[in-house]
Amino acid sequence: MPARGSQVRKRARPPRMSSAPPSPPATVSGASYAAAAVTMAHYKAADSKREQFRRYLEKSGVLDTLTKVLVALYEEPEKPNSALDFLKHHLGAATPENPEIELLRLELAEMKEKYEATVEENKKLKAKLAQYEPPQEEKRAE
Repeated sequence: MPARGSQVRKRARPPRMSSAPPSPPATVSGASYAAAAVTMAHYKAADSKREQFRRYLEKSGVLDTLTKVLVALYEEPEKPNSALDFLKHHLGAATPENPEIELLRLELAEMKEKYEATVEENKKLKAKLAQYEPPQEEKRAE
């Protein structure tokens, strides 16, 4: 036992050497924790919305249709100049034609034929009229 007045010196231990990296501080400030929580909640909400949208597209057949059209484009021996036009054409062909549109197309074709016939008839009538009427200059002289 040492005497009262004497001091006992303890040897300081050398620091332990370990191969593990130092651990981060155990506490996180309130602000950074709240920001991390908000960010994580945002990602979860976005993932949830994405998943719902994906299911919606799958149920409505959009994913299958797009896949089929893209496979058709992939398997096309000669790639078209415009892939977008290819997609538009094939997606438009996949939907049934509206009967009203078909009727309007037929009506348009008939009207074009009538127009061409009327223009032709007008030319013939003008030519006949020119035979029986004197030119405009002679009419004015009289």
